[in-house]
Amino acid sequence: MSETLGAPHEKDRGRPISLVRPDPSLARPLILSSPHSGRDYPAELCDQTSVPVEQLRRSEDAYVDVLIDGATAHGASLVHALFPRVFVDVNRGRGELDPAMYRDRMEVRADAPSRRVASGLGVIPRVGADGQQLYRRRLKFQDAQARLVRFYEPYHDALAGLIAEVRDRFGFAIVMDMHSMPEHSAPGVDFVLGDRHGQSCDPRITEAVEAGLRSQGFVTVRNTPYAGGHTTEHYGQPATGVHVIQIEINRGLYLHETRVRPNAKFDIFRDNLQLFIGEFAARNWNGLTSS
Repeated sequence: MSETLGAPHEKDRGRPISLVRPDPSLARPLILSSPHSGRDYPAELCDQTSVPVEQLRRSEDAYVDVLIDGATAHGASLVHALFPRVFVDVNRGRGELDPAMYRDRMEVRADAPSRRVASGLGVIPRVGADGQQLYRRRLKFQDAQARLVRFYEPYHDALAGLIAEVRDRFGFAIVMDMHSMPEHSAPGVDFVLGDRHGQSCDPRITEAVEAGLRSQGFVTVRNTPYAGGHTTEHYGQPATGVHVIQIEINRGLYLHETRVRPNAKFDIFRDNLQLFIGEFAARNWNGLTSS
């Protein structure tokens, strides 16, 4: 894999998201989302932080978008955020705001305090992957609100729209929310499958994901240390035909973590992941139609 892969998303430059649908004749009831692989760093962020971009990039789920970009050939729809998670984290609720980050009065009511916001990882993050403070000074709340309108809303509009399209066609939709995790966060584990302890998707989906990955020799665990984020919490409603599973990939399988560059195993791992996606998409899921 070329070292130049770290370049921004050239074909989508200036857009907040990438949304790709499969050929209608191939379409399956599967959506893959990548909320944290964006690597287009806005000048607004770079002007406000003293943290260099190469260090900011350690917060990315780097190249997850590339790992899954062939899934449309298997009938899946794809949606990716192109902006970095340190700028806006779309796997958080819109109200997960930290009032202490702003030098003026917040114009909206924040959600009840959460552990994520307290640790600096709200919808507008205060810290990066290494725990470093992102901003030299407090922000203007109006600027933060503008970020949510320009970046957060288009991503969720696109994801919600895809879910509605797929559910209208098939009677249900399956969303794989794709992430990557630091190698040290789950030693000896290749994939963590998060289904909110059985709440965000039909158990047959989790079982099929687990069986498919294990058949390739991967080690999987469920819900520890990651049970799912906002996407699984908000969209995962099996009773309405919407099933969401979060899939965390151990970065050591494909990435030089500190350099944020593909390692020598990238292409082989990508091929294996595509094989898994194709086999999963080909299954007959008609029993998942909503009641």
